[in-house]
Amino acid sequence: MEKLPKGGLFALIIVIVVLITLFKSAVTIDSGEAGVLFETFGEGVVTDKPPMGEGFHLVAPWNKVYVYEVRQQELFEKMKVLSSNGLEIQIDASAWYEPVYDQLGNLHQSLGQGYLQRVIQPAIRSAARSVIGRYTPDDLYGDKRDAIQDEIYVETKIILDKQYVQLNEILIRDITLPKTIKDAIERKLNQEQESLEYEFRLVTAEKEAEKVIIEAKGKAESNRILSASLTDKILQDKGIDATIKLSQSPNSKVIVIGSGDSGLPLILGNQ
Repeated sequence: MEKLPKGGLFALIIVIVVLITLFKSAVTIDSGEAGVLFETFGEGVVTDKPPMGEGFHLVAPWNKVYVYEVRQQELFEKMKVLSSNGLEIQIDASAWYEPVYDQLGNLHQSLGQGYLQRVIQPAIRSAARSVIGRYTPDDLYGDKRDAIQDEIYVETKIILDKQYVQLNEILIRDITLPKTIKDAIERKLNQEQESLEYEFRLVTAEKEAEKVIIEAKGKAESNRILSASLTDKILQDKGIDATIKLSQSPNSKVIVIGSGDSGLPLILGNQ
C-alpha cells in the first residue's frame, strides 16, 4: 500500500479542516424563524443589530446561533382562580403571542428560549386571578365574559410589553362554575324570566283595558253629540227617506207614514 506523500497528506488535512469549519459555520434559518448571534470572543449576545433572517448564513465556527420561532404562537391554559366571594372557578383560555422581532437579542439575553414558562404563563395567570377576583359567579355566568376577557388581556399585555413579547389576543374559551352554584344561578334566571313574563302580561292587560275604556268613552261622546243634534224635523225627514226606500222594494205593499196636511194617512206603495 502506497503512502501519500507528505504534501498530499497535509492537503487532505486542510480539506478536512475546511469542511468541518464550513459545516460548523453554516447556519440555515427556516421559514418563520430568526436567529440570535452569540459572539464567543466578542460581547456575547448581539443586541445592537437585527436578528438573522430566513435563509443560509455563515458564521465564525466559535460563535453560536440561537434560533427562535417568530410567528404567532398559541398557548392553552387551564387555570383555577377564586371569584370575589371566594368560590373556585376554572377558566380555559388561550393566548396568541410572538416575540418582538427587533428585540429578539434582548429577549434571548434577559429570558432565553424558555421565555414562555418564565414570563408568559405567570403573567396570564396573575392577570386572570386579579380580574376574576373582582367578579361574582353571576357575572361570570352572565354577559360580562367579553369584559373579563378584555381586562385579562390588558393586564397581561402591560406585563409582557416590558419583556420583549407581543401579546396579540386573549381568548376565554370556557368558564366552569361549581355545579351547585351553576344550578342556583339557572334557577334564579328562570325565576327572573317568569317574573318578567308575568309583568308583561299585566301591562298588556292594563293597556287592553285602557283601550276598551277609551273606545267606550268615544262611543258615548259620539252618541251624546248625535242625540243633541237630532231635532224632530230631522228625525221626521230621515224616517220619510227610509220609508221611501222601503216602498221601492218589490216586497213592500202598503206603508203608513203618518197623516198629511189633510189629516189623512199618507200611504205609499208599489203597483
